[in-house]
Amino acid sequence: MHMKYQQSISVVIPIYNDQEVIAELHRRLHPVMEEITDEYEIILVDDGSRDDSWSEMLKVRQTNDHIRAVRLSRNFGQQSAIAAGLSLTNNDLVVLMDSDLQDRPEDIPVLIDALLADKQATMAIAQWEQRQDSRLKLAVSRLFQRVSNSITEIHTVPRLGIFRVMRRSVVEELRNFPEKTATTVSLLYYIGSKYVPVPLKRDARFAGKSGYNLRKMLALTFARIFSFSMFPIRIVTYLGGILCLGSMLAALALVIYKITGNVVAGWTSMMVLMLFLFGLNFAFLGVLGEYIGRIFLETKQRPKFMIGEIV
Repeated sequence: MHMKYQQSISVVIPIYNDQEVIAELHRRLHPVMEEITDEYEIILVDDGSRDDSWSEMLKVRQTNDHIRAVRLSRNFGQQSAIAAGLSLTNNDLVVLMDSDLQDRPEDIPVLIDALLADKQATMAIAQWEQRQDSRLKLAVSRLFQRVSNSITEIHTVPRLGIFRVMRRSVVEELRNFPEKTATTVSLLYYIGSKYVPVPLKRDARFAGKSGYNLRKMLALTFARIFSFSMFPIRIVTYLGGILCLGSMLAALALVIYKITGNVVAGWTSMMVLMLFLFGLNFAFLGVLGEYIGRIFLETKQRPKFMIGEIV
């Protein structure tokens, strides 16, 4: 029996096509929350699921008054669903976790104990000792962390997950950042709050398939890079300068060859050079487009999410 905390607790869980998981998630999460606190809420955020996740959410809501079922008007993405859930919290501590039971509800007290033991810390975050994920997902995760630490303003220890407990002050601070293109989890790190990594084991997914394919994982990587780093555009600038200098030297060499009469016949080398430079120009335009596109999205000030229904 765990001693009950004096703090009120909110648990925020984004849901997307998880109809097979919701009942089991509630079966395991409910007794944990009943044991550790007298005042809590479970905020389930349906991010435009295409299956019967919303119906399953309403079923568990009928058995537990502590559940708040939230339905977004369409699919906005996991990070926006997290932002929607956090916007509704009012309790002292906020737990953020995935719905697929890879994050174990039974570990919530472990995270809370670690947070409360460090008076300076504002977050306790799961640091995975063991993960039941595919090799591709593990490799992309490691690459994401290394790239983030190398070229952005966000520096984290390896193997951190979404699963965490936060003090209310962090959530309040997060609301001061109205950015639309930066991910919610990245902003939590950007705030600079002290966090405690807590070694935990990550289970295999309970049922269904992960919604995180390679495309979405790369999109998250690019979102962090282009939202928190000027590295790509600086590389373009440096490379452009190097190519400009190289072109001047090549032009000088061609003039010398012309004067001495040693011009080599044939267009192959010229065509290769032209194709290379055109390709590089398109790459430059792509990098510029990423930044300009983000400026465009931010200036429109559209909401990051739209809530369609709350039960």
